[in-house]
This record gives sequence, structure tokens and C-alpha cells, in this order.
Amino acid sequence: MTATSPRTPAPVLVLVPGATGAPSDGGPGYRLADPTVPQLSVTDLVATRGDGVFETIGAFDGSPVNVGPHLARLARSAEMIDMPAPDQALLAEAVDAAIAAHESVAELSVRVMYTRGVEGTGTPTCWIHAKASDDWSPYRAGMKVAVLDRGLATTAAETSPWLLQGAKTLSYAVNMAAVREAKRRGAADVLFVSSDGYALEGPTSTLLVRRGDTFLTTPASAGVLAGTAVATLFAWLREQQGLATGEELMTIEDVKGSDGAWLLSSTRLAAPITHLDEHELPVDAELTARFERVLKGGI
Repeated sequence: MTATSPRTPAPVLVLVPGATGAPSDGGPGYRLADPTVPQLSVTDLVATRGDGVFETIGAFDGSPVNVGPHLARLARSAEMIDMPAPDQALLAEAVDAAIAAHESVAELSVRVMYTRGVEGTGTPTCWIHAKASDDWSPYRAGMKVAVLDRGLATTAAETSPWLLQGAKTLSYAVNMAAVREAKRRGAADVLFVSSDGYALEGPTSTLLVRRGDTFLTTPASAGVLAGTAVATLFAWLREQQGLATGEELMTIEDVKGSDGAWLLSSTRLAAPITHLDEHELPVDAELTARFERVLKGGI
């Protein structure tokens, strides 16, 4: 018999014309749409300039995690690029609708996309795309990470706010180029370092470092995205485990000398760093598994 590959469930697309208020045509604020039919104008500024922001929400066994924090961060990113504030309550309803319409899967990736819209209209475009998550198990088991220079100091967010450090924008070409460079170096992912020598974040993830019974991350003031996953883990570590958490500027040598480090995201969850370039780091598989349960919405 010939083995067949598992069928991939069809993605779900929800258009949200009411993202900033009632649609001008009097229609509903959001609606299901056919994901196989073209929906985006070639003159939308996200296509011509990458001008927009987004969030990716993980849903596990049909339950989304951190919807409120994700949509609040979307609103902050929109404010940073001078876009109208999105209707977070409506978007939360639309996220639920996308999940409900998708075939039941263990892990779902739900992207909320919010763009400046078709050039000249002044009306943002918004949609939600839900699809079965990629298989992140190799990353969750541990990965080698390459250290790459971001080329900006930790003071850039304050001195040069137009560089949009800390905004989750759709201009992701540099981040994807960094991941390709890491793979050319035999690594799976990247840890960016600032030009003044401090560890920052991954292209799509937040840094978490263990130092004894204290867990640390890079402060958002250094120009990194304020992580929803690390906020969830920090609350659990403090309130359920009685451990210390904090934000601190750390050098790459600090990370190498730590008792473990992870790159966190809402869909990949907790990916332990086994090697930082060629330096081996300790890995706690049991603690990583507990992090995974917490980030899926469990305890």
C-alpha cells in the first residue's frame, strides 16, 4: 500500500470592513469570505509598501490564547504608524468567528492583518486568516540559534521613533532575510544583538533567559516587541511558582552564561536554545514542557 499524506484542513478567511467603524455600505462588521478567491486590491498599500500591522494568535483545541493582549498590541502598533485605532471588541468577535468556522484541529494560527488600505481612499483594510499551525515540534525540542547584528542601538526607539522599533509591522523582509542567513549558518533561528552589544529578540519571538531562580527578558524600551507569551509566563512564574521575573539589558555573554534560554512566540510556544552560535546552553526539557502547557492556556 502507498502511504498518503494527512489532509491539510482548508484555511478560513474573515473580512472585517468594520474594523474602524460601521461599514459605509451598511453591511456587517465582518463576514466569512472564500479564501480561494482574490480579495486584496493590488493597490492596497500593504502590497505596494508593506504598510500595515498584524498579530498572530494561537488557538489550541479551539480556544484562543491572549486575544485581548494581542489586539491591544495591534492597536499600539497601529498608533505608532499613524493608523486609525481598530475596534478591538469587533476584532475579538471576528477572531472567534474564524476559529468557529475552521475545522477542529489541535493547533490553529490566527493572523489579524490591518493595513492602511487602498491608496488614496483613507480606509484601512482588515482581514483574519486562520490556518492549521505548522509542525513546531522540532523547535520545541531545542534549536541552534545564530547571533546577528540588528544594526541599531538600544536607544533607537527613543532617539529615532520613525524606525518603528517595537511595532509589529507587515514590513518583514529584513526579519525573513535574517532567518535565511541563520539557516545558511546551520542554525534554525536568530537572536538579534544591538549595535551597543545587548541581546534583543528573535525575528518572530521574544527572548527568555533563566538565571538561577530568576527569569529575565529584554525591556521593551530597548526597541523590542512587548511579548504576550513572556507576559503569560512571567505571571505564572511569579504567582504560581513564587519565582522572580524582570526586564534587563543582557549581553550575548550573559545569555551564554545563563542557566537556559528560550525564544517564545504565540504559535511556536517555548523553543529552548541548545546552542548560541557554537556555544552550548543547558536545556531543561521538563520546564520547557510546563511552559508549553501554560502558553496553551493550561496550568
